[in-house]
Amino acid sequence: MRYLPHTESETKEMLSVVGAKDVESLFSTIPEHLRFKGLLKLPQPLSEPELLSHLKTTAGKNNTSAISFLGAGAYRHYVPSAVTSLVGRSEFITPYTPYQPEISQGTLQAVFEYQTMIARLFEMDVVNASHYDGATSTAEAALLAMRHTKRKRVLAADTLHPEYRATINTLLAPSNAELVLVRHAKNGTVDREHLKELVKDSAGLIVQYPNFFGVIDELKEISDIVHNAGGLFITTVTEPISMGLIEAPGLIGADILCAEGQAFGCGLNFGGPYLGIFAAKEKFLRLMPGRIVGETVDADGRKGYVLTFATREQHIRREKATSNICSNEALCALTAAIYLSLLGKDGLTRLAELNYARAEYAKDLIKSHSSASGNPERAKEISASAGMTNIKLRFDGPTFNEFVVDVGRPASDMLTELAKKDIFGGVDLGRWYPEYKNCLLVSVTEENTKEEIDALVSSVLRIEVLTKIIPGD
Repeated sequence: MRYLPHTESETKEMLSVVGAKDVESLFSTIPEHLRFKGLLKLPQPLSEPELLSHLKTTAGKNNTSAISFLGAGAYRHYVPSAVTSLVGRSEFITPYTPYQPEISQGTLQAVFEYQTMIARLFEMDVVNASHYDGATSTAEAALLAMRHTKRKRVLAADTLHPEYRATINTLLAPSNAELVLVRHAKNGTVDREHLKELVKDSAGLIVQYPNFFGVIDELKEISDIVHNAGGLFITTVTEPISMGLIEAPGLIGADILCAEGQAFGCGLNFGGPYLGIFAAKEKFLRLMPGRIVGETVDADGRKGYVLTFATREQHIRREKATSNICSNEALCALTAAIYLSLLGKDGLTRLAELNYARAEYAKDLIKSHSSASGNPERAKEISASAGMTNIKLRFDGPTFNEFVVDVGRPASDMLTELAKKDIFGGVDLGRWYPEYKNCLLVSVTEENTKEEIDALVSSVLRIEVLTKIIPGD
C-alpha cells in the first residue's frame, strides 16, 4: 500500500505554485535511462512468523567465520558491551537536532565532553560536532582553507584516501576550485621537492597521517613548507587509535585536524553511520562549520552548557552558513566519548601498542620469507622450500597497524585464492593505484590473533608455491 497523504487537488495546487506540469516533470533532470519504470518485483506478502523465518534463513548465508585483514579507512576494533548498552538508552538514542539547544542540557553536555576529549587527544584548540564522516570533514577543511586564504587551489598528497579525494572534488566543484595532487616518494611519504614546486599560491595541503599506505610521515617538515608559502596545513587521520602511540597533529604544525571516528566504538555497521571529527586552532573558530558547545554558568551561578557557535544553515541564513551539512552525529560523538572514557589515557595507549605489536609481528613474518630480508642464504633456503621470495613489504617507512605487501602477482588474484580459504587478505591497491596492482593493503588490529596472522602468511606462502608449480594462463 502506498502512503500518499496529499489529495489530487492539493497536488495540483502545489504543482501550480512551482510551475510544474505534472509530478513526473519534477524529475526531468534525471536522465531517462536512469529512471525506474513500472512496479518493484516484490514477492507476495508474508506473515510475521514467515517473515522472521525467511530473514533467519537469509542471514544464515552470511560468512561470519572468515578471518579479516581489511582496513583502508574502516577498522575492525573490539567494542566493549558497556558502550552499546549506554548509547542504546532511550534518552540518548532518541534525541535529534537541538533546535532549542539550551533546553537540551544533556545533549549539550555530551557534545561538550566529546569536544574536550578530542581536543586533548589531537592537541587542538577547538572541536565541533555534526560531520558525516572523515571524508566530508576533510572536504570542509579544504573549503575553510580557501575561505581563509582567498585562494582557489588546494593541494592533497596522493597518499590521501582516494575516496576522500573524490569527496573533496565533489564539494569543491561548485566553487570552481582545483584539487592538485602531490606525488609520493619511493618510501611512500610526501615528495618534498614536488610539494615545493606546487605549494605557491595554494590554500593549503591535506596529508593523511598515517597515510593511505599506512606509512607515518614526518609532518613538522611538511607543515613548515606549507606555512612558509602562506597556506594552511590540514591533517587527516583515518585510524584514530594511532593517537595512543604517535605524536598528535596539533604538536607538529596542523592548523586543521580531520579524522574518522568510526574506530572509537562506533563499529563497522555495514558502512555507517560514521563520525566526522573536525578540529582547528582557535584563530579559525569563526570559519568552522558545524556546532560548538561551550560551558558557562546561569544567573544563579550553576554550571550550564550553551550552543556557542552554530554556523549551519539550519540556524542562520543560508548565505551566511559555512556548511550545508544538516545531519546530527551527536549519538556517534557520544559513542566516541563513552568509548574513550572507558579506555582512559592509559587504556588507549595500551590498545595502540597492541595494534602496533601485532602488525609488526605480521611484517616480521613476511620479511622472514622475503628475498628482500637481506639474508641471501635464508632467501635461498626459502626459495627452495617455499618459493616465497617474490613477496615483500612495499615501503620501508614506519607504520602503525596497516602496511603494503607486494605479492608478486595481481593482488586481485591473490585475494580470490585467499577468499577460498575464508581469509579476507586485505585491499587491492590496484583499484586506485595501477602501478601497485600487485600490492595488498593489509590491516592488523587487536582483533587479529597470532594464529590468524600465521594463517594469512602461510596461506599466501602456499598460494605462491602452487602458482609456481602450476602456472596460470
